[in-house]
Amino acid sequence: MATKLVNPPILPTPRFTKLIKTDHRIIQFFTRLTRYEDSALGFRPSYIISRVAEQNSGLFEDDATRTKVKTQLYQAVKGMNRGIYGVPSARKSEIERLVQLLESQNPTPHPTLNLHKVSGWWKLVYSTITILGSKRTKLGLRDFITLGDFLQNIDVAQGKAVNVIKFNVRGLNLLNGQLTIEASFKPASKSRVDINYEKSTITPEQLMNMFKKNYDLLLGIFNPDGWLEISYVDDTMRIGRDDKGNIFILERSE
Repeated sequence: MATKLVNPPILPTPRFTKLIKTDHRIIQFFTRLTRYEDSALGFRPSYIISRVAEQNSGLFEDDATRTKVKTQLYQAVKGMNRGIYGVPSARKSEIERLVQLLESQNPTPHPTLNLHKVSGWWKLVYSTITILGSKRTKLGLRDFITLGDFLQNIDVAQGKAVNVIKFNVRGLNLLNGQLTIEASFKPASKSRVDINYEKSTITPEQLMNMFKKNYDLLLGIFNPDGWLEISYVDDTMRIGRDDKGNIFILERSE
């Protein structure tokens, strides 16, 4: 009786572990590994479930998934007035989780080598900088002065950054004014820039007179001196972390 030869099954090649670097940390993704075991019915696949070493997220499969997370992040910061007057702890944790998800999938892992990505105008949509308690009272932000847009212009060619914080004053025919802070920057690593404060001005003069007594307090809150880690940047969104532990989320502005 002739012996019938049966070719062994072709086993799929396991995917190897991928390493992704973000915020000077290595996040190790243990991808799903396939192991085949012998059984009475032949070869049978069994799986070791994938996990993430630092957070409960997998690799983004495409830009659509990244866009979905960005949409969720915009929704999470909606109505929070850029976080300047504080955010409930549960909402703050959710924002942090979504930020970390995007940071782990930064499409520009070496932003200072691609500074054209950060060039131009940006608008702040969320920050962990807060003005609370006596600080808010002293600056008049509790009663008659309200905060407008927070804008930033990055001039890559000159190595300059200009921050513009706008104010509206009730009771003076809705006087509009702004604090302008100019700083220089230079790359310190592939993802970090060192920032040096240069000068600041408040216009018009009436607004300067209101802040004159507490000008140092105001400048101390918004002074960008130090370093900034550009942890995520694409065509429409930028996320950064500074040396004071703050998070900044900005969107591209016209």
